[in-house]
Amino acid sequence: MGPTGVNAESQDGLIDVKKDINRFSKEHDKVIDLVLRQFRCLIADLCQQFNGGHPGSAMGMAAIGIALWKYAMKYSPRNPDFFNRDRFVLSNGHTCLFQYTFLHLTGYPATTLDQLKSYHSSRSDSLCPGHPEIEHPGIEVTTGPLGQGLANAVGLAMATKNLAATYNRPESGLSLVDNTTWCMIGDACLQEGVALEAIQLAGHWRLNNLVVIYDNNQITCDGSVDLCNTEDVDAKMRACGWDVLNVEDGCYDVEGIVNALLTAKASAKKPTFINVRTVIGIGSKVAGDAKAHGAAYGAEDVRSIKQAFGMNPDEHFVLHDEVYGFFREMIPRGEELERDWEKMVTEYAKEYPDLHAEFMARVEGRFTQDWTTLIPRKEDFPTSPTPTRKSSGLVCNPLAESLPSFMVGTADLSPSVNMIWKGKVDFQHPGLQTSCGINGDYAGRYIHWGVREHAMASISNGLAAFNKGTFLPVTSSFFMFYIYAAPGVRMGALQRLQAIHIATHDSIGTGEDGPTHQPIELAVLYRAMPNVLYIRPCDSEEVAGAYTAALGARDTPSIISLSRQAVEQYPQHSSRDGVQRGAYIFIEEDETNGGADVTLIGVGAEMCFAVKTREVLRQRFGIRARVVSFPCQRLFDAQPVEYKRQTLQYRSNAPRVVIEAYAVNGWERYADAGFTMSTFGKSLPGKDAYKCFGFDEDVIAPEVAKLVELVRRDGVESLRGEFRDLNPVRHPH
Repeated sequence: MGPTGVNAESQDGLIDVKKDINRFSKEHDKVIDLVLRQFRCLIADLCQQFNGGHPGSAMGMAAIGIALWKYAMKYSPRNPDFFNRDRFVLSNGHTCLFQYTFLHLTGYPATTLDQLKSYHSSRSDSLCPGHPEIEHPGIEVTTGPLGQGLANAVGLAMATKNLAATYNRPESGLSLVDNTTWCMIGDACLQEGVALEAIQLAGHWRLNNLVVIYDNNQITCDGSVDLCNTEDVDAKMRACGWDVLNVEDGCYDVEGIVNALLTAKASAKKPTFINVRTVIGIGSKVAGDAKAHGAAYGAEDVRSIKQAFGMNPDEHFVLHDEVYGFFREMIPRGEELERDWEKMVTEYAKEYPDLHAEFMARVEGRFTQDWTTLIPRKEDFPTSPTPTRKSSGLVCNPLAESLPSFMVGTADLSPSVNMIWKGKVDFQHPGLQTSCGINGDYAGRYIHWGVREHAMASISNGLAAFNKGTFLPVTSSFFMFYIYAAPGVRMGALQRLQAIHIATHDSIGTGEDGPTHQPIELAVLYRAMPNVLYIRPCDSEEVAGAYTAALGARDTPSIISLSRQAVEQYPQHSSRDGVQRGAYIFIEEDETNGGADVTLIGVGAEMCFAVKTREVLRQRFGIRARVVSFPCQRLFDAQPVEYKRQTLQYRSNAPRVVIEAYAVNGWERYADAGFTMSTFGKSLPGKDAYKCFGFDEDVIAPEVAKLVELVRRDGVESLRGEFRDLNPVRHPH
C-alpha cells in the first residue's frame, strides 16, 4: 500500500510514492472541509435555479478538484493559454459545473460568479454552457459525447511527447515542454469504444505524461453500472499497459488523492489510471442513486443538502472569503511559472537559435516555411492515368518531410494510402522493438493508428487543440471507414480544429472488395456536416488544389476523397485555382454557336464519364454540352452569386446534370437531374462495377439527350421542383 487511501500496486510491483508530502494540518483540513461543503451546496444551487443540469457527479468529485487545482496541476489563471501549462480535459463533460467552479475559485477572470449563475440560463453571453466548449478560457477541448475527451487527452499527451523529443535539451537544463495531461472520466466514458481504442494506444506508446482520473460512482442514467458492465476495470487498464492507483474515499480524502496524483505525475514508464471511489449527489436524499445524475434536486432537497453540510438553507450561491483565500496563491504561482518558462526560452534562444526560431513559429501557430513552394507544379504530375491516392502522396509527402507540424498517420493502410515520405520516422516509444523491425521514437511524425479510425480522428483533435497551429494532423484510411471516424471529425469541425483526412478507395471503382467497401452514401454526410471541407478531386492537378484549400483552412477540418483506381489526367482543363472556388468551368461551349444545350457536372473519379458523355452527345445527338468540375460544394457556396450563376448558367435554358456514383442527396441545390446511385454497390472489378450500374457514356448520353429534348419542348421550368434521376439501372444483377 502507498500513502493514505492509495493502493499503489501495479504490474511492476510497488510504485515509489513521494516521501516528502506532509500530512495536512488540522487548520488546513478545516479550510478544505469548508471548501468541500460550500462547493457542493453551490452546485446544488446552480442546478436548482433553472431546474436543470447535472449536479451529482460534480458534487461527488469536489475533493478531486481540490487536489488537482490546488496541489497537482501547473497553470496560470491570468493567462489560460500559457504554452507549457498542464492540460485538463473533462471527458465526462456533463459534469461541467465541476470545472467551471474551480476555474472561478482559482481566479480565471472570465469565469465570474455571475457567469456561473448563467449555467442552463437563456443568456446568450454565457461562458458556462451545458458541456465545456473550447472557445471559453480554461477549456482545452469541447467535450460531451462520452469518450471523446479521453481520446483528445491522448492527443494532447502525444503533442507534449513529440515537442519534448524534438526541442527539449535536458543536457543543458532546457526542457521547454514538460507538461502533464490530466483527464477526468466517468463510468460511461469507459464504455465507449473510442475510449478503449485510445486507452490501448496510450498504453502502447507509454505516455507517462497522461493521467486519467476515474470518477467511480457506479451510476449511469439507467441505474447502477452493473446493469450493463461488470468487468474488472483495473485489470483491463493494467492489461492495456497502464499503472493503476486506487483511492477508496474520493469524497473526502483530499490527501490521498493528492498523493495519487503526484505519484502519477512522477511516473517514468506508463500512463496512470487513478480509480477514485465517489458518491454521486453526496448530501442529497438521492445520493448514490441514478436520480442524482441529471436533474435538479428540488427546493426541499437543496435545503436538506445545505443543512447536512452545516450551511444556512436560506442563503444561495455562498462562497466565503476563506474559500477564495484558499486558492488565492494560484495566481502568483502561475505568474511565476510563466516568468521561469520565459527565462528558459530566452536561454534556449542563445544556445539553440535555429531551433528556437522553429519552436517559436510553432508556438505562434505559423508554418515554418512557405508551404506553397512545396506543392508540385502541374507539369510535374504524370499525364497518364493515375490513381488520385497516388497523386495525393506526390503532394503530401514533400509537405510532411519539410513541415514539422505535420503528424501523418494511417489506420493500418500504409501500402494503400501512399503517405510515407523519404526519411520518415514513426511516433513510437523509443524502447519498443517491433517484430517487423519498424521502430521509432517520440520525435517521429508518422503514426500507426492500427485499425482504430474513431480514435484516429478523435486523438488527432487533441493534437490540433494542444496549441492552435502547432500541429497539423493528417489521417488516412479507406473512405468507407471514415464512417467509424465520423464522431471525431464532427467534433473537430465543431471546435474549428484544422486536420486533413485522406479518404482513399472512394467509389464503386474500388472494385472486388464489394459494397462493404464502396462508400456511395458517405459523401452526403460530410458534405452536410458544418465547417467541413469535403473535396473530391478528379486528377492530380485538382489534388494539388485540394491540399491548397485544406492547408489554407486554418479553422476547418478537410476530407480529401481519392480514387483507388487510375483516373484520366486533364492538364488542359483541370485547375488547382478552380478548386479554391469549389466548382469551375472545365470545358466550355462557344457562345457564338448558340452556347450549350446542357451542363454536365463531373465530380472526382467520375469526371471521365462527363467528358466522354459530352463527346457522345455531340457526335450522336448533335447536342452541345459544357462540363463543370465540382470538387467541393462548401467552397462553391462561399462564392459570389455572379460567379455561381456564370459557372452553372442558372439563367440559361440548359439543364444541369450531375454525374457521380454516389447517392444524389444534396445535388438538388445545384442540378436539375442526376446520373447517380440509388442502391449499394457490387463486388466486381472496378470497370465492371461502373458498367453494372450504368456508368458508361453510351448509357448516360441517351438519357441526357432525352432530358434535353424534354427541355426543348416544355422549357427548363418544367424541371423545377422535380429532380430527375436519369440512371435507368436500379437493382443490377
